[in-house]
Amino acid sequence: MKHGKIVVGITGASGAPYAIRLIRMLTECGIEAHVAVSALGRRLLFDEADIRKCEPEALVGPDLAQLVTVHNDNDMGSTIASGSFLHDGMVIVPCSSNTMGALASGMTNSLVHRAASVTLKEGRRLVIAHRETPLGRIELMNMERLLQAGAVIAPLSPGFYMRPESIDEMVDFMVGRLLDLLGIDHDLSTRWESSPAR
Repeated sequence: MKHGKIVVGITGASGAPYAIRLIRMLTECGIEAHVAVSALGRRLLFDEADIRKCEPEALVGPDLAQLVTVHNDNDMGSTIASGSFLHDGMVIVPCSSNTMGALASGMTNSLVHRAASVTLKEGRRLVIAHRETPLGRIELMNMERLLQAGAVIAPLSPGFYMRPESIDEMVDFMVGRLLDLLGIDHDLSTRWESSPAR
């Protein structure tokens, strides 16, 4: 994939390490990350990653900060709220059930919601990285509505066939899968290679 732009939404379901690692990987690939964080997403970043102020330097460090733009979630006039903003896809990671429900209902009362809605209507890839469990009937119905609208549902469910030895390796497994869904080349260890049964 050519160097481009990816929109990243961060909401209030647990999973800050996934979001931070994904943004870091995007920028290491030379891709601009346009980030919108809900109010509960900001609390999540503080609770799980000690990020007190959501700024580019806090998300990726000073070396890659120039590739990150953090948009105010209350700014409905932000560039990523417009269909004229050309980008290569959007991922909401982690995506809460509350956010998923709003998207499935067509509600756009935050920038994360609006950017996701615009991504769908413009026919671009929207990846929903949901991270709540268990799933009730309402969540499943919302997933089905979003799937029918063109979204990709990618629950944050790391596999174990790579024999992860750390939390970082489990995070990388899912981040690699999200990058695959966005069409971005990477060298994270996510590929299954079969071996003879014993």
